[in-house]
Order: sequence, then C-alpha cells, then structure tokens
Amino acid sequence: MGKVKSHKRIILGLLSFISSVGVWLISHWGSAVMALPPPEDIPEEILRTEIILDARSPIDGKPISATEYAELQAQLQKVPPPKLSTNLRQTLFLLRIRNALLQLFPFLDL
Repeated sequence: MGKVKSHKRIILGLLSFISSVGVWLISHWGSAVMALPPPEDIPEEILRTEIILDARSPIDGKPISATEYAELQAQLQKVPPPKLSTNLRQTLFLLRIRNALLQLFPFLDL
C-alpha cells in the first residue's frame, strides 16, 4: 500500500510540474514579439534626421516648395499684425468689463 501512495505522489508531482511549465510557456509565447514594432515602421531617430522637401502654406494649405515656405515664414515674421482702431479697442474693453460685471452680478441686466 505504501508503494501505491508514493507512486501516486510522484505522478501528481510530475503532472503539476509539467502543467505549470506548460502554462508558463504558453503565457510567455508571444510577449517578446508583441513589444517590437512592425518591420515596415521607420524608426523615430531616422525620421528626425529626414529633411522635409515638401511643405504646405499656413495661409491656404496649398503645397509649396521648401524655399517658398521659408520665404513665406520670413515675410510673415516681418509684417506686424494689423492694429485695431482706438474706437474698436475701447468698445472691446467696455464689453470685457460688462462681461466681468455680469459674472459678478448676474441679476443686473446691463
């Protein structure tokens, strides 16, 4: 009777060891491969050093060459933004004050 119990223990130990190794292998089967990017993907280091020859106009979105894009950027930096007239600036200031007052005192109907 003692041989039967020891034989069953050995079989149970072997079965548990084999099943745990099998579960471990199945769970780690594709984990190393899933972390890698697809082979057709270009690395970021190469993309950062790539010289861009085509550009789009920031004004209308049409394709332009790199030299035209550089000229347009220089021209946009030189031209100052248009200034508002004093009447319009004062009107905007008064509207902002009105909005602030309406937030503080919503019951006022200005």
